[in-house]
This record gives sequence, C-alpha cells and structure tokens, in this order.
Amino acid sequence: MKRRMALGDFVVAYLQKIGVRHLFGIPGDLVLKLFFRFGRERGFKILTLSHEPGVGFAADGYARATGRITPICVTYGAGGHNMVNPVAGCFAEHVPVLVFSGGPGEEERKLGTLIHHQAREIESQHRIYQEVTCASRVITDPRSAAHDVHDVVQAVWAQQRPGYLEIHRDMVDREVEVPKELIEWDGKLHFPPSNTRKVEEAAREVARMFNQSRAPIIIAGIEIHRFKASADLIGLAERAGAPVLTTVLGKGAFPMDHPLYMGVHIGEISPRPIVERMDAADLIINLGCLKTDMNFGNRPPHIVEERTVWAVDRRVDVSFHSYPDVGVRDFVRALLHQNLRRHEETIHYADNLQGEAPGEDEPIKLISLLRVVNEFLSDKRKYAVVAESGDMLFAGLDIRVPHSGTYLAQGYYASMGFSIPAALGAQVGRSYRPLVLCGDGSFQMTGPEIAHSAAFGANPIVLVIDNGGWGIFRPVAERPDLLTLPRWPYAELAQAWGGRGFTVRTTKELHQALSAAETASTFSIIHVELGYSDLSPISQKYIKAAAKRSQPAKDAHG
Repeated sequence: MKRRMALGDFVVAYLQKIGVRHLFGIPGDLVLKLFFRFGRERGFKILTLSHEPGVGFAADGYARATGRITPICVTYGAGGHNMVNPVAGCFAEHVPVLVFSGGPGEEERKLGTLIHHQAREIESQHRIYQEVTCASRVITDPRSAAHDVHDVVQAVWAQQRPGYLEIHRDMVDREVEVPKELIEWDGKLHFPPSNTRKVEEAAREVARMFNQSRAPIIIAGIEIHRFKASADLIGLAERAGAPVLTTVLGKGAFPMDHPLYMGVHIGEISPRPIVERMDAADLIINLGCLKTDMNFGNRPPHIVEERTVWAVDRRVDVSFHSYPDVGVRDFVRALLHQNLRRHEETIHYADNLQGEAPGEDEPIKLISLLRVVNEFLSDKRKYAVVAESGDMLFAGLDIRVPHSGTYLAQGYYASMGFSIPAALGAQVGRSYRPLVLCGDGSFQMTGPEIAHSAAFGANPIVLVIDNGGWGIFRPVAERPDLLTLPRWPYAELAQAWGGRGFTVRTTKELHQALSAAETASTFSIIHVELGYSDLSPISQKYIKAAAKRSQPAKDAHG
C-alpha cells in the first residue's frame, strides 16, 4: 500500500493484506476495469462459472470450507441482480462473502437517461443489497474510499455475513488517500470482544447448573462453525462428558465420529433415541443454535426456561437471566475453564438407517444408498459431503463423515441449486474431495456448472438422485403432474462435459460406481435411478408430522 494510489490498486492490495487468494466472478462491461484489475499478474486466481447464481454458490462453498472472507465480482444490474439469491442465503446462514459490483460512471449518470442494465434507479441495486448484507457502500468519495472498504470488511468479519461494495467504472482509476493506520495495519481481522464480567458470570451460573444436573446435553449450532469455536467445543465436551447433538444447520460443527456425538437433533422427528434423550435432559446447553423452523422440524422449540441455556447472537440466556455482549466463542472458552463435574454416560450415535437391508441385486432404495455412502466414507480421509436442498437436505442428515471430514448444506435458507457450485468452491478452498448428494430437480438448475471442474482443479463425485421430478412435494401435491421433470441422460452428459458417467439401479452397481469414481482424476456423475415415490427417512417423517398437524381439531363431541 502507498499513501496515494488508484482505488482499484488499493482494493487489490487490501484484499491481499487480509489473505485473499481467490476471487469468484463473471466479467461485464460496467465492471471490466475492476475485474481485470483483480486478474492482473500478482493479483488473484479468478474463478468464473457460466451464470452468476453458480458463482455465488461457489463462493459460498469456498467461504464455508475455509472460514475466510470470499470476494465476488459481478457487473451492475443484470449480474448484480442475479447474485441476490446466493447472497441472501449467505446472509441467512452467516457466510462471509464480499460482493463487488461495477456501475455507470458519473458522466453517464448526468445524461439523465436510462443506463443499460438499470432496473428502476441507479441506486436501486444498492438498496436491494442493503436487505441481504450486514454492511454496504457505494464508493464515490476518494477521501473516504479506503475507510469505506475497511469498514465494510470489518463488519463482514465481525458478523460473519455478506458485505457489498459498488465501485462505478470511472472510480477504478481515481486516486484515493490511504490512511497511515491502514498502511501499517497487519491485516488481521478480529471478532468484537465480549464483556469480560458478563462472560465470567454467565459461565459461573451455567457451571453451577451443569454440576447440579443429572442428564445434561449439549447442542451445537452454526455459530460454532462461523466463529471458529469447534476446537473449544470439543475440549468442553470432553471435559464435561455430556452427549453432543448438532442442529440441522450446525451439522459438522462437532466431529461426526467423536464418541460423544449422538447425531442431529431435528425436534420431534429426530431418531427415537435422540427424542428420548432430549425428553430426559434436565439441562440443555444450546451453543450457537439459531432458532429456525428447520432446526426444530418445522415446529417452534419447546423451551423450559429453568433447564435451558441459549448462547447465540452475542447473547447468553441462562434460565431467566440474560447476558448481552457475550460472543459464543468467548462463552465456550469461559465454560471450559470452569470447575465442571464430569458427567458419565454411555453414548450411542443415532440415525434413521436401521432395519433390514434389501438384496444387493434388488432395485436400490434411498435408505440403501445412504448406507452405501456411509460405508464408502468410513475409511476415507479429506472428503467433504455437500447436500443439496430438497429431499437431499434431509437425506444428508443421516450421512456420517468421519476422520475430520466436513459437511456443507444450506440447512436453513435451502435454495435449490446450491450443491454443485458449492462443491467446486469448497474443493478449491480446502482441497477436500466433495461427494455431492443432488436431486435431479436441483441438478437441472445449476448442475451443468460441473463442466468447469477441470478449470477449478476439482474432481467431485456427484450422485444425481433421479426420481423424475421434485419428489419431496409429491405426497402433498394436488397436481403431481406439475412436479414432473424431463429425464436427462446424466451419465452421458458427464462424458460429454469431460468427466465419467455411471448409471446405477441396484446397491451392487452403486458400490461399483463409487469405487470407480474414487480412482478418477476427473469429476464423476453417478446417475441413481430411484422409484417415483422413494424419499429419505427424515422426509417421510417430516411429511407425516406436517400432515398430522394440518388435521382439523376435533370438538368436544368428537
């Protein structure tokens, strides 16, 4: 950095200072100057896809896998508006992406005519992004430009949510003033500090409750991931000896093969041993768990204040007491240093895959597919499972990724089309090989982005679960014909796009296809042909519970 420099050069130098190495985007006329500034020699590795939603999901996957702020660069209007949905998902699920958009120059704006790509007003795109970001700026003043960039990035890191910077094309070469403190800054970003006295008091109160409890349980949520508290949580759990569950959104925040891990809690439709253990709990410590409908099986959580602790959104609620200005990581660390009585309990992992398995040569069922995937992953290292929305989101909850593998899914926002681009971004960021669970409906949205695998240096294994449509809605749809999709030749498409393709109809064929895909240096698509009405075990329970709740209440006379 220099005291005075072109804005585009400052942005590149700033991002390099905070450790950015990759940038995701698609060029366009109103952002070309900035885009090519990012791609100069000694700049960033730029990763492009075919459509902005794919770019956004890929950046999301990269940010989830690495925990780093991940920049996206798109053109104004048509590009920026295409990016809104992936950014909204990042906002909902606390993912730190940073969107750079171009825009028309000052002289163009003075003409008073509509600029191509413009929707309503020049400022409209910025107003839209204010709804789905934690901080945003349109950079117009060279004197404050450096501080504007820094303020947005600090907010993105502090809140682990998206930010937005709009740099119009005539601003890229404008000379800006860089404050001395930014030149001398070491580039390290920090989470906002907690109130020390409140942290300690909250930890002491929870420690007293824990030491008096007979059947405590810990539930880990997404904030454990985002605020880098997983290692502290493992230490706390091992110190306490209590069973650990994760929420739907928080799956992967605690190692899935740890002896204290019991599985995924999803309210009343959890596996029976989890429901029974939750009913028996006399203290439930929720760490970083967002109160979403998906986390609780589409029902409000049943909270008994006297035996519940909630640490989320920089606040700890203990019984009937509240401690604001307390971050979840600081709270977990403070608990770890309390004098906790070790709880003793035999803990068994619970899922929904019990029961007799059909023969290997019989038509494959989804429950058998999940068992095969778990068996495949059992001895694998450096794998990442990426689950698509829809039925695969529920199916993925029964997947167990051992040996410090990772798991990615949009467990709350649940936008279809997430998985394939996210898997590419995740492999670039962390080098873990993705295994993707994707329905045919989602694949037909963004699946062709898999053709970019070679450019990304990626080789994901994609299971396309094909039941000929949006199957999760069939049990409740009055017009099932509206849920039908065309049958694509997925295995043939894989070959045409430079990968390997397999079609499987039995468990035996799936074993063989996974073994062959494992050795491939390219991506693989395994086309799994399922029955029309086959759904994951959790989806079936979810639909039954929803149908039961929708029944009209009986009156006093029955």
